[in-house]
Amino acid sequence: MTRTDDTPPAWDERTQLTTFLDYARDTARAKCDGVSEENARKALLPGSPLMTMSGLVNHLRWVEYYWFRVVFLGEEDQGPWTEDDPDREMRVALDLPLRRLLDEYAGHAAAHRELVAAHSLDARAARPVRDGLHVDLRWILLHLTEETARHNGHLDILREMLDGSTGR
Repeated sequence: MTRTDDTPPAWDERTQLTTFLDYARDTARAKCDGVSEENARKALLPGSPLMTMSGLVNHLRWVEYYWFRVVFLGEEDQGPWTEDDPDREMRVALDLPLRRLLDEYAGHAAAHRELVAAHSLDARAARPVRDGLHVDLRWILLHLTEETARHNGHLDILREMLDGSTGR
């Protein structure tokens, strides 16, 4: 994986924000390199039965969908979650091949990259967040970088517990 966290290719705000989000996305995918299908579905933390490598990858894919498509663009929510099963994206991942999940995540990231390029960082989300505010695209990029980086820590822990592999 090419490191992109040292310095971005340009110093404007958009490039810095998108470079760090791409790096976090690439890191999540790299954590899954060489993981078997069986290991990708193993839940190792007793208090978090849905926290699997497959579940986390699918969660990251759907979190981006939610923030970009539903909150920012205001599209109808077509996510897999329900009121009765708010973490369903992690549950359904157990029935899908890890490669498919990674490919879908990469494909959606590419589409979201184009969406971000087509809008101002100051553009406001169509839908408000919990406190009623309409966040801007800049905030969404920062939030997704934080969310992805946090789950990369989970992927690190799971990977080390599964096969001893550690990252940088």
